[in-house]
Amino acid sequence: MSAVPRASAVALLSLVVLGTAAVTGCAKKSDASSDGAIRVDAADNSCKVSKTEFPSGTVSLDLHNKGSKVTEVYVYAPGDRIVTERENIGPGTSASITAQIKAGAYEIACKPGMKGDGIRQKITVTGANAPKPGDPRLDQAVASYRKYSQEQADLTIPLVQKFADAVKAGDVAAAKAAFAPSRVGWERTEPVAESFGDIDPKTDTREDGLEDGQKWTGWHRLEKTLWTTGKLTPEDSTLADQLVADLKDWQKRVGTADITATSMANGAKELLDEVATGKVTGEEDRYSHTDLSDFNANVDGARKAYELLKPVASEKDPELSKTLDTEFADIQTLLDKYRQGDGFVSYDKVTEKERKAFSDAVNALAEPLSKLAAAVAPAK
Repeated sequence: MSAVPRASAVALLSLVVLGTAAVTGCAKKSDASSDGAIRVDAADNSCKVSKTEFPSGTVSLDLHNKGSKVTEVYVYAPGDRIVTERENIGPGTSASITAQIKAGAYEIACKPGMKGDGIRQKITVTGANAPKPGDPRLDQAVASYRKYSQEQADLTIPLVQKFADAVKAGDVAAAKAAFAPSRVGWERTEPVAESFGDIDPKTDTREDGLEDGQKWTGWHRLEKTLWTTGKLTPEDSTLADQLVADLKDWQKRVGTADITATSMANGAKELLDEVATGKVTGEEDRYSHTDLSDFNANVDGARKAYELLKPVASEKDPELSKTLDTEFADIQTLLDKYRQGDGFVSYDKVTEKERKAFSDAVNALAEPLSKLAAAVAPAK
């Protein structure tokens, strides 16, 4: 059973989305796009792009939700590799993305209701991909973040193997204890994993997020069995082995991820979106109620990206940097109040009032974090 009644979860998610829209400069109701920006009008049945061909380099997208549903917008490379994305765009509001995009063929997808393959428009990004001289501090930040992402993947494998071994041994108590730790490295760097397109659906999909015809595999499929019936079967052993294999695939591919300073900044924002749509509402780990462990890992990963980018961000936008320092400290202080042993209290013990405090903290951090990509983007 979900950590909170479905109606309450939806109401709280709406509060997160609308609260973020109300306080952010990039969630406004104006129809005017920024100078030189590519405008995307997302509606319930359409996805209109102002330009379908534009130069490579630093690209700004102005996203406007003209529909009746919360939406998200993706830029996909071939194979549905995610180049950049923005989630949780409420009806009647707008958002923006600053990203570095190489020359090539892409698709922009609008996803009303934040489900499915989306309504897609083909775009072409032109020009040469020869790198221009940039700030060496950003080059170092990207190299360090790539190393961090690989380290997190490497650390995940033995932990997920421990979880899988417990499942295969039929040791429910050991499997439950190993579940949350096995997810930490993934949750810290999830935007990198999601950029590959095919790994996340196999490992981290919730039951209500399945697409038509998709077989349910991964952590949450096993989580449901462990915390509902507790009766592990040979099929669960097979699923445990598949989870390990899929995550080893992720581990091998991390080094090939296309990482830029703006993708790091946008990824940090995406991690806060993950918190808003899954952890604060209690929907992510709805059977185990280990949401706060994932929440903390998301904040860890977002803070790591910010800290690596901070030397440049603090120089270009010192007020933004000061705000981010404060908001990261505040949200960590709030999380630390719920620590219990090596983990966190069960999220079903967290009251609606306390969840509202988490929602407020997420909104307070998400708003300035949405500006980080623009602060570190190379000049156009």
